[in-house]
Amino acid sequence: MIEPKDVQTKYNLPAEVRFCKRCTISNQRPRISFNEEGVCSACVFAEMKKRVNWDEREKELIELCDKYRCNDGSHDVVVPSSGGKDSAFAAHQLKYEYGMNPLTVTWAPHLYTDVGWRNLQALSHNGGLDNILFTPSGPVHRKLTKLAFEILGDPFQPFIYGQVNIPLQIAVKFKIPLVMYGENAEAEYGGSMKNAESPISDYHDDIKEFAFSGLSPEDMVMHGISKEDLYVYLKPPIDALDRNDTKIYMLGYYKKWIPQENYYYAVQHAGFSANAERSEGTYSKYASLDDKTDGFHHYLSYIKFGLGRATADTAHEIRDGHLTREEGVQLVRKYDGEFPDKYFKTFLDYCDITEEYFWEVIDSFRSPHLWVKVNGEWKLRHTVAEDGVDD
Repeated sequence: MIEPKDVQTKYNLPAEVRFCKRCTISNQRPRISFNEEGVCSACVFAEMKKRVNWDEREKELIELCDKYRCNDGSHDVVVPSSGGKDSAFAAHQLKYEYGMNPLTVTWAPHLYTDVGWRNLQALSHNGGLDNILFTPSGPVHRKLTKLAFEILGDPFQPFIYGQVNIPLQIAVKFKIPLVMYGENAEAEYGGSMKNAESPISDYHDDIKEFAFSGLSPEDMVMHGISKEDLYVYLKPPIDALDRNDTKIYMLGYYKKWIPQENYYYAVQHAGFSANAERSEGTYSKYASLDDKTDGFHHYLSYIKFGLGRATADTAHEIRDGHLTREEGVQLVRKYDGEFPDKYFKTFLDYCDITEEYFWEVIDSFRSPHLWVKVNGEWKLRHTVAEDGVDD
């Protein structure tokens, strides 16, 4: 379609919609960049990974582990973990391949799915990994979820607060300086390339910019949440992190990150189970399985940026060589934007809202440069199937 002139845009998105020439992502993803050839930063990063000497990177990982490894049985690395395939891979590798003693730390999802709970239990009972599960106050979390849905257009944001910050709190309390995440999500999926060639993430600046969409948990005070209720969502004081000499590393710098291979590894070594059916909005069965509200995070991405769950999945699998671009486009055409109906009533009840109000909020996050009403139905002005093909 032809982009209308002077159309309003939201979220500081570029008015001209462009799709990557290699994958299915567009320039509407926050913080993504495109080169002169029309290739997105995530695809450029995937090409960079092909030139990495992974044997040398592994030597660097061994040196890092040697620096922090404890030989008395105490925990020497904190691994944030949902029990999913990627964190199971990271923690299991650190323990059994590199001789570390990880403490996996889990921030509970809003509402566990059956398969998500089984996978968390398997992390310890099958994978042999120690785990701390932190579950926040239900009433506070529900209120934060509703606020995040209304203000940010992402009901998942309170989970992200805890997922990012509770491992740092545990690291400080247990005096464990090393925190090891999995992949560099910004570089891998199409965001800032700031740390693309570094194994370290800076807790001083990176967290709010990359993980919190500019809205930190402290900002929720102005929306009626008390500082006391927010305590568990907060990053430890900077001076406490500094005194602990806390360092955040990313395993994906040292080990070539391939989500599908991580899945096979987690099944074999940590008792991981895929979903019985594909996840709504995509074709896959093994990612983001643990939370009944997860589908609404992906659906809001589709509403705000025109990029749904199938786009994210196909883009990465194209970069990994598991799909051609043409196959990815067809999967996006078939599944992207599928409504997460399975837990819709559960989500409404959790947030204590009506279906009418849900759709009112949803429509408020549609950017006019992406959406138009045709015969009473919302339609994307641009899709990868129509606009993303090579000229």
